[in-house]
Amino acid sequence: MTAFVAHTTIDCRNAYELSEWWKPVLGYVDLDGDPNLPGHEECLIHDPETGHRLLFIEVPDDKVVKNRLHLDLRPRAATRDEEVETVLAHGATLVADLRGKYGPGTGWAVLADPEGNEFCMLRSEAELAT
Repeated sequence: MTAFVAHTTIDCRNAYELSEWWKPVLGYVDLDGDPNLPGHEECLIHDPETGHRLLFIEVPDDKVVKNRLHLDLRPRAATRDEEVETVLAHGATLVADLRGKYGPGTGWAVLADPEGNEFCMLRSEAELAT
C-alpha cells in the first residue's frame, strides 16, 4: 500500500491572512484560476518550482500546545541567520534559538507564524557544504 502527500494542511483562524503571510516566506503563489480572497475559509498556495501545496483551513479551535507536525525550512539563497532575521521582521516570533547547539555553525531556530504555528529554520544548502 502506498500513497502520496497531496498537500500539507494548516488549521488556522483566518485562512486568507495566514496564506498571505506565508506566500513571501516560502515564495509560494495562488493556484492559477483559483485566487485566494478575504473571507475564504480555505486557501491553497503552492510552490511554482516543486508544486508542493499548503492548504490553510479555518477552524474554531485555538492552538493550545506544541505542534506535533511542523515545517522545516531551508533558505533558498540567504543564510539561516539572515532568513531568521527576515521572517522575524515579517512578523514571526522566535520560540527557541537552537543555533550553535552542537557547536559553531550548527543548529536551527524554532519560530512561529502570527497564529502560533511553529516551524524551524535550518541552515542553507550552501552552509551545509562548508
